[in-house]
Amino acid sequence: MINVFVLQNGRLNQATIASRQDLENVAPVWVDLTDPDEEERTWVKSKYGVILPGEDEVQDIEASARYYEAENGDLHLRTDFLLEEEDGPSRVITVAFILSGKILFSVHNDDLPVFRLVRMRARSRPGSIEDYMDVLLDLYATDAEYSADALEGIYESLEEVSTRVLQKEFTDNDAAAALNAIAHEEDLNGRIRRNMMDTRRAVSFLMRGRLLNSDQFEEARQILRDIESLDGHTSFLFDKVNFLMDATVGFININQNKIIKIFSVASVAFLPPTLIASLYGMNFALMPELNWRFGYPFAIALMAASAVAPLLYFRRRGWLK
Repeated sequence: MINVFVLQNGRLNQATIASRQDLENVAPVWVDLTDPDEEERTWVKSKYGVILPGEDEVQDIEASARYYEAENGDLHLRTDFLLEEEDGPSRVITVAFILSGKILFSVHNDDLPVFRLVRMRARSRPGSIEDYMDVLLDLYATDAEYSADALEGIYESLEEVSTRVLQKEFTDNDAAAALNAIAHEEDLNGRIRRNMMDTRRAVSFLMRGRLLNSDQFEEARQILRDIESLDGHTSFLFDKVNFLMDATVGFININQNKIIKIFSVASVAFLPPTLIASLYGMNFALMPELNWRFGYPFAIALMAASAVAPLLYFRRRGWLK
């Protein structure tokens, strides 16, 4: 899919592209390609003379491949963007940017919420974008905001986990649910840290390359400050995840120890009556019920007393509650 955006009256408006001829009638500042097919790639190459990277090239994470200038003068960047999905784990999507002829080209396989938000804001805020570099910086700034929102979601989820872990009764089912939630939030927190690290590198590259005017340079500095403020939150969440993980595992061990103690006490408690029954069974001549009028009830009472006495002793010592 090809999404072409032009500046009209200070707003970023989308132009409808249904054929190769439609590209001839627009002067875009941003050409966004989402999972483009070969025909769409050919249209862009023939119209603008830009070479779009393949999927394998986009995924290359080497520093030399993520930021470089091509022989024709085009500047290529590879930047990660966070993608949260309701029905699955979060992902980091790598986007290829090409700066060519005062036009920003972006290539990615998934429709990203950051891109949708930038398009929506640019239509409603006239004058916020003046050229293709403003579009790129706005994407990076919105990505930092999106990551901040994701961190707020982690805070809320971990608060719910804390409530469950610190409740009075904490069962093994509660522990399993808590561990699953903790693992999910830790995975998301790690992806956010990676995403912010990559965005910081990309913005720093633009600043060092003297590609920004004075206003854009100041905006880039603000983006770096926003990213730096998120580092403290990701570190705090990492520590909180470790605390909740240790607490959950500790409660699991306590529950297991309780089960072991119950079985141990039960085995000790029923050992005396078992021994008595065995002695009676092996020594028929000594069985009192053979000669006593109340011998058989006496044997049963003796075995019951031998079972109750250890339980009373353990309860008095506080081993049973």
